[in-house]
Amino acid sequence: MPRIETQTLAEHRDWRRNQLIEAAASIALESGGAAITVAAVAQRAGLSRTSVYEYFGSGSELVADLVIDELNSFAETLNAAVADCVDAQCIVTCWVKGALTYIADGRHLLAKALNATAMPQSRTQQIGMAHRALMTPLMKAVSNLGVKDAQRALAFIQAITDASTKRIESGHDAENEIAYATAFCINGLMSK
Repeated sequence: MPRIETQTLAEHRDWRRNQLIEAAASIALESGGAAITVAAVAQRAGLSRTSVYEYFGSGSELVADLVIDELNSFAETLNAAVADCVDAQCIVTCWVKGALTYIADGRHLLAKALNATAMPQSRTQQIGMAHRALMTPLMKAVSNLGVKDAQRALAFIQAITDASTKRIESGHDAENEIAYATAFCINGLMSK
């Protein structure tokens, strides 16, 4: 029986799961999402393949958990970015800045490496919920600004952040891109 490295079995399971997720993340960042296999993760974590199956039913389930963890981390970053805001315009501004700062800092590289990886059908709902959680701070803010078609406005904000992401990744000045994207979003929302 393997030695338990924590005070309780539950803590040990969480620790081991996180160890496997970190191993998978390292592999994805080095070689892309397609390189994440049970064998590769087990080797990187210093465990047997059967040990990995105690935590994940397959390599694709491990990747799905990795994606969900990454999306949850991004959502926490965005929620923290808007935490001190008291009005809707501040929320939109801080959300766009938070999202693009996350990109400029390179924290999105894991999500980018996993973008083309096939996910198990059984996990698509969870992944969709994690994606929607990214936009949660914006939903109420856009409505509070009096925007009649909130879904269209959210789609436009997402498109602007996507375009700015590509510009930042291609070497444009991140600070300038963040300022421009933020102003563009606010001006567009205020023109209703």
